Amino acid sequence: MAPLSLDPNQYTLKKSVSCSGVGLHSGDKVKLTIRPASENSGIRFYRTDLDDKNGIPALMNKVVDTRLATTIADKEMYVSTTEHVMAALQGFGIDNANIEINGAEVPIMDGSAGPFILLLKRAGLKKQNAMRKFLRITKEISFTSGDTTIKILPYEGYKISSEIYFEDSIIDKQTYSLDINQDRFSKEISRARTFGYVEQVEELWANGLAQGGNLDNVIAIHWDRNSILNEGGLRFGDEFIRHKVLDLIGDLALMGCPILGHIVATRSGHTQHLGFMKTVAEATDCWEIVELETSNENSVFHRVSLTTKSLGEQIIPFFVPQATPSKSPYATAAC
Repeated sequence: MAPLSLDPNQYTLKKSVSCSGVGLHSGDKVKLTIRPASENSGIRFYRTDLDDKNGIPALMNKVVDTRLATTIADKEMYVSTTEHVMAALQGFGIDNANIEINGAEVPIMDGSAGPFILLLKRAGLKKQNAMRKFLRITKEISFTSGDTTIKILPYEGYKISSEIYFEDSIIDKQTYSLDINQDRFSKEISRARTFGYVEQVEELWANGLAQGGNLDNVIAIHWDRNSILNEGGLRFGDEFIRHKVLDLIGDLALMGCPILGHIVATRSGHTQHLGFMKTVAEATDCWEIVELETSNENSVFHRVSLTTKSLGEQIIPFFVPQATPSKSPYATAAC
């Protein structure tokens, strides 16, 4: 199966789908609905509990907080813990969707992107006429922060290789690498859950955070560092690194278009992912915006544009045309 990135057309959902759950940090019950969206509109979050007519574009220049999770905002509107649903949309191959949520935090579900993938499978894919624009890497780009390194290399597909080190026996050193396509994301990555040490979770509870966290949605690593508290154990022997890959996919989806490149990450997290995206955006001599033309059995990339702008947010319009959003979709749409 070819990488998702190499499908030339944009996609949305065939129908709307909904789910309910609690926010990991707030503990509040929230309903989330994902609806089809028009070509070239990208992913946009709408707060249905507020007077939100324009929504929040799911783009890197809207990120306002990366502590514990990724939060995006536009003016007074914000939505936190976006990474798992964004990873599901990326992994399933969705370019355009409106996400309605009646609270400030995406529901944590079981701590993975698995429930969102099941939701998207129920909705189905709808092919659109508009062509995808890709961020194609032409030269290596590197980002370093402390003991974190992230680099991206030229590659005719979308590949992620990640590595983590923890000074405990249950995690230790783990690595994972895959070419991302719908089947491999669904089977190998989507079900990997978020994790934390028991004492960290207890500290978060004491500070009014992780109020929705429990053994149904977080892997709790035992004090002895040799086991976990969750009944049933791990879903994968290396579930920890798989979840790190999931988070990376979800955060990089905020670039606003599919990436053609091989990302190699060591000890990365949400804050470093944002720093890496900004570094990529500013390295304008190392990438180009392309479309994929197909003719019979032959496919070839052709350049759409190559920006010389230096600031990260200034290249966003090349990824997703920033048309004035239509009337908020939840005003008339039925659940």
